[in-house]
Amino acid sequence: MEARAEGGAAGGSPPSLFELSGVVVSSAMGTLEREVWALPGQILQGILPLLNIYYLERIEDIAVKKGLSTQPIWHKLWNDVMKIRPSKSENITSWRKKFLETFFSNVLHGVLDVSSDQRLSDRHFSPLLHSSRHVTQLTICNMLQGVAELTAEPNQRVLENLAGSLRTLKFRHLLTSDLSIRHSLSLLLHHLIHHGAVSQVSMCSWPVPDKVLLVLILSMSAGFWHPGKTLVHQGSPCSLCREESDAQGLLTQEDDALLESTQLCCGSTEQSGTVQWGDSESRSKKAQTASAKVLQDADPDSQASIELSRSSSGIVKTPVLCGLGSRPLHNLPCQGISCKVPPEYYNIKGESSPSLPKRSSVGPAFRKPYRRFKTAVGRKRRCTRRNRRARADAEDLYDFVFAVAREEEETAESLYESNAQEGESIDGWAPSPADTPSFEGVGCTEGGSVGILPLKAACRFRSVSTLELFSIPLTGDTCRALGNLLSSWATLEKLVLSYNGLGANIFCILSGLRALSHRRDCSLHVVRVSDVFSYIPSVELVRSILTAFPRLHTLSVSFDLKNQLEGNRPEGHSSSEAEIPESCLEQLEIRFPREPLQTSLLLPVLKASRSLQQLSLDSATISCPLEFGLLLQALKECNPGLKRLSFHDVNLADYQKEVLLLLQDPVLQEITFSFCRLFESCTTEFLSNIIKIVKRNSTLKSLKLPGNRLGNHRLVALADIFSEDSSSSICQLDVSSNCIKPDGLLEFAKKLESHILQRGGQITFTHLRLFQNWLDQDAATAQEALRRLRAVCSVVSNTWDSSQAFADYISVM
Repeated sequence: MEARAEGGAAGGSPPSLFELSGVVVSSAMGTLEREVWALPGQILQGILPLLNIYYLERIEDIAVKKGLSTQPIWHKLWNDVMKIRPSKSENITSWRKKFLETFFSNVLHGVLDVSSDQRLSDRHFSPLLHSSRHVTQLTICNMLQGVAELTAEPNQRVLENLAGSLRTLKFRHLLTSDLSIRHSLSLLLHHLIHHGAVSQVSMCSWPVPDKVLLVLILSMSAGFWHPGKTLVHQGSPCSLCREESDAQGLLTQEDDALLESTQLCCGSTEQSGTVQWGDSESRSKKAQTASAKVLQDADPDSQASIELSRSSSGIVKTPVLCGLGSRPLHNLPCQGISCKVPPEYYNIKGESSPSLPKRSSVGPAFRKPYRRFKTAVGRKRRCTRRNRRARADAEDLYDFVFAVAREEEETAESLYESNAQEGESIDGWAPSPADTPSFEGVGCTEGGSVGILPLKAACRFRSVSTLELFSIPLTGDTCRALGNLLSSWATLEKLVLSYNGLGANIFCILSGLRALSHRRDCSLHVVRVSDVFSYIPSVELVRSILTAFPRLHTLSVSFDLKNQLEGNRPEGHSSSEAEIPESCLEQLEIRFPREPLQTSLLLPVLKASRSLQQLSLDSATISCPLEFGLLLQALKECNPGLKRLSFHDVNLADYQKEVLLLLQDPVLQEITFSFCRLFESCTTEFLSNIIKIVKRNSTLKSLKLPGNRLGNHRLVALADIFSEDSSSSICQLDVSSNCIKPDGLLEFAKKLESHILQRGGQITFTHLRLFQNWLDQDAATAQEALRRLRAVCSVVSNTWDSSQAFADYISVM
């Protein structure tokens, strides 16, 4: 603190008496904190900048009550300590949270030395503990730095704080890690996801993923945990699970009733193949005994041995789920798919299998399922405890995910066949040939099928609602694992798969989604898939996804290039003739890899999506006006609620009539023609028709025309949209990347001002976007034009070097 006073004196002016007193007070905050809180606001305002980050954070509520803001202080701390500029797209509402969250991450990863600045160090406070309460997003990188530190005993309170505050967990540029680090990561995920509040898991930039580590993160994100090896490494069961089980105590009578009604949801087989209800009291006692044994067993391997041990009758008893004392039902395990699923979805090879009873749709707090055990094809079974312990942890985890899938898939076909013979249908869904596409020859069949029944060989906990995978190659095995997890991931709301090299393995994902859609409690409503190469045509994939999961609200499919290896596409797998069930789709985005629009395939999608409100078509090629006309007719007849329509990089230079029809639509509120070459070879009549139609359309509120070569004279003409005789409701206009020069923008601004004066200052125009125009050619004129426009509306622009891009523009003229 004395250094601050010396620094002030060295700056040219000696510190005032108040500043000297403030330095002394701030250095003695350990004993004077309460007295400082009681100071008047004017005095406190002068002391706040002198406090270190720990006391500044603690005094926040007191300062707010006295009408003081600490935001400028935290902003200055950010500039002084972090020395980086936040992204322009980031909307920072609290500099305190922004600083402390970044401070926590930098300290954890060893990037920041707190001793380098006395505002960051205080022997009375732990940097990680004090800042952890403000962390809502945590990124784990490379060799999982910081994971072992967070799970260490001294940082238990830090982990507790993170479990309450953290919402997003990100993994970036991961590398292969040793066994002890994976154990620590397992415990960290267990605390933050299973016992915490993390709702989103994102992984990106993992060129050569560690298969075991990837499956570990995916399975724990889905709420599955195989804790045996981890708890052996830790030396004791999870304290949070133990506390919850102690608080819950013995099962109540209500719990027994719930257990009785849903005990068989995970499947149990009798010799007769039918469900036999036993005595309620005996089942309750067995459940209590099994629950107590699992929760009190100190040897995790003995618990794990229950999972795969075989009884004399050949039936495996899966252990009671642990750590679920206070969890809501929608996060509980083994909630059966209450519908009849065709055998193709489970067993691609169509092998015969034992019968499987019906499933209950109610999710119990504890279940004691039974299943018939069969050896996984091509993989040696782990029969004895000794053999299981001899296996490496990596193989143990990997076998856990896939062995269960392969065992369960063989029981699925008989479920479908027995129900089909009875002629039953659940939830009004009856399978048809259209619902059962053949996946023979598809990449996901190699080494076994997806196995989409819920995993039963592990404890099931809370799961996340958002999963994002960016630039992570997914092999057939990992896709099968993901498909298996998706089949019972009831809490998942958003799935993003971006540049994962899926290829034929996309059908493994579809199989999981198909099973998930049959669950009454599933929450998934957003799916985004993007990749470099398209394994099947984009619209065909859209049809397949909607057929598998018609309950989606948002679907985005995007590909960069068309797959040149046409021979690798699945034979006989075409959904062009399959009927799409009525969907709940509200937003559809398709990015074609320079493929034809395929209107004949797209029309059934539009007809099945009567709730569609937003449609975006990118990089498609239109073969003839008839094809475009059919699309517009379908939108008018089948999608009466469509409000937003977007075309990007679609050549519409020869479809002026269709463009004018779209602008006349009485329902559309937002139309985007982005880089569509609208004015490449148009006549003056076409532009005047656009202006006349938009002036009469009182529904259209947003018109976006970026990258259409407007130029100066067409921009000035567009100002007539806001003339005195116009009934237009346009409030947003986007003319980015349109070769607009400063003089043309100034003329547009003057003409707009004259129209506003004629209308008595009444105008709905509020937003203008001007990105990447040639405004740098005359800075003074551009500033004058922007000044006039900002007096009328909100203008969003950027400083862009047009000379750098001029050669590129000329090359594509």
